[in-house]
Amino acid sequence: MEFSRCLYIISEALAKDDLAALKFLSLEHIPLRKQEAIQEPKAFFQALQEKGLIDVGNLAFLKELFYRINRMDILANHLDSSREEMERELQIPGRAKVSPFRYLLFQLSENITTEELKCFKFLLGKELPKSKLNTENTMIDVFIEMEKKGILGEDNLKVLKTLCDKVDKSLVKKIEEYELNLCGEEEMLITEGQSGNIGVTEAHARRLASSVAPDSPDSHSESSQLEVYKMTSRPRGVCLILNNHNFARARAEVAELKMRDRNGTDVDAAALKKVFSKLHFKIAEYKDLTAKEIRNVVNIYQGEDHKDKDCFVCCILSHGKKGIIYGVDGQEVPIQELTTSFTGRNCRSLAGKPKVFFVQACQGDARQKGVNIEVDSGEQDSSVETDGRFQLDCIPSEADFLLGMATLQDYVSYRSPSQGTWYIQSLCQHLENSCPRGEDILTILTAVNQEVSRKIDKQNAGKQMPQPSFTLRKKLIFPVN
Repeated sequence: MEFSRCLYIISEALAKDDLAALKFLSLEHIPLRKQEAIQEPKAFFQALQEKGLIDVGNLAFLKELFYRINRMDILANHLDSSREEMERELQIPGRAKVSPFRYLLFQLSENITTEELKCFKFLLGKELPKSKLNTENTMIDVFIEMEKKGILGEDNLKVLKTLCDKVDKSLVKKIEEYELNLCGEEEMLITEGQSGNIGVTEAHARRLASSVAPDSPDSHSESSQLEVYKMTSRPRGVCLILNNHNFARARAEVAELKMRDRNGTDVDAAALKKVFSKLHFKIAEYKDLTAKEIRNVVNIYQGEDHKDKDCFVCCILSHGKKGIIYGVDGQEVPIQELTTSFTGRNCRSLAGKPKVFFVQACQGDARQKGVNIEVDSGEQDSSVETDGRFQLDCIPSEADFLLGMATLQDYVSYRSPSQGTWYIQSLCQHLENSCPRGEDILTILTAVNQEVSRKIDKQNAGKQMPQPSFTLRKKLIFPVN
């Protein structure tokens, strides 16, 4: 695609928050004074070109920016790249152009909730002008004002750490990880004889020592205990169930897919509604959606105000293959498109809150074969079906996501027409039994893995192993009372 045309299409896909994030990550390259005049993406791209940061055949910085703000759709659709490619590229020394300090601040801004932002502004009331702390100002705006005031910088994180310690201690850990990496990089440079500035390393070492040194004998035990996500609102949040059963339209319009109806899926949906109602979630079920309708429903809940809720759950029951689920029209919807709809930037009222996705769909055509081990005796439904074909790169890179997959990449998952799917039935049973005991979700999912892995498809000697992926920062517990 012609270069200027490509930039124009990308600019049309960017929201106001996207532009603000791109500008912030580019502050080391485009000074704030020049950025203040940039109000639209096209002007931002023009500024990048003037600085020689992007050009025909030189899109590395642009790719890095969209990777940093988690717009993998733009990477894939317009820049011929992917998350995996960028992760490999940025591991090469000297390739990253976004400073670690700038990226740290951006990550913090993504993980700060609306209520936490209010706390930051309140605590900064004596440091910054009131006009810079109004309700319209974002966390990025606050960071910029702190830098202007001289209370925040690459080697000046004391005030920020103090604020984070008062607002959310998990944010402090991110800062300490940044400091540790920074010290490690400088020590490596000195070891290789590429720098003689011992004073810089000593300064960082002193700062690191002060940041990790315990203030009291009890501080180690306190910091080693994981925090728990707040889960007190009634309702806790929405439990969205997308339940696709009838694939007659797919058979008619995309005959080569040969999709059968998903008999037994209503048994799963009923089990999910039962258990999440007990866990105080508001249930919203949608049945037999096309790909377009799935996107429309997700957009509705992305646009809702979740500020009085503590969590969001989405359960997807459909046919699938690597990285996608199918609508009942046989059209594909990337799982990552659905999950990233609820990142902190795309759904501000869920920032810092757990977003949980359970996906009952296959990730491939292969059947897992068991080895000869002893199994508990018991009858299983001999009539089991598979749910089709799925990919691991579905979970956003930012914090507070949990993605529970029915099976490993490349493999099928099993569904009984009369009893529902192995995965969802086991999940609901363990949630119902373990949540009243106060067990956290990762412990529960481990028990689900154990139970499902013991089941056998007798006809094909097939087995199934679920796969949870997560970026949770705290324990996730669903209290019953």
